[in-house]
Parts: sequence; structure tokens; C-alpha cells
Amino acid sequence: MKAIVVGQRGWVWVGDVQASLDEVVITDAQVVRRWGTKRGLAQLANEGPQRETLLDDPCTVRLHRLAVVCLYECNPAVWVRKAA
Repeated sequence: MKAIVVGQRGWVWVGDVQASLDEVVITDAQVVRRWGTKRGLAQLANEGPQRETLLDDPCTVRLHRLAVVCLYECNPAVWVRKAA
């Protein structure tokens, strides 16, 4: 599932999320440095990156389940990675 993951201490990632009993793994994860929205993370999840959104390069992130504050399910159609 494509989702925005809010972690402890203010970390925010977007990527493909899989959860197990002990951990949450985000593949193709990008730190969301700047939301670039007028209506918060729900807008980002529903509408995709905005003009002012700033994302880091992708990687794989592994978190303990208890380190996840919340998840926003994304509209996958608006989060298709553009070719470089």
C-alpha cells in the first residue's frame, strides 16, 4: 500500500508500506522534507506532491511498529514516480 508514514520525533516518509508483527517496512521511501500543501498531509496523500513539496532520494526504511504514529493511505495514481 502506498502511504505517508508519520514516525516518532516528527519524521514523515512516503512509500510502499508493509507491516508485520514487529516492524513496518517502507520501500521506495522518501523523507517528506517540505509538505508544500495548504491543507496538510491528507492533501498530500490524496493529490500527490505539490509544487512546493520537497522529497529526499528513495531508500528502504525499517521501523519498529511502536515508532509509527499514524499512516495516511495515498491515492497511488498521483504518486507515480516520474522518470529522471
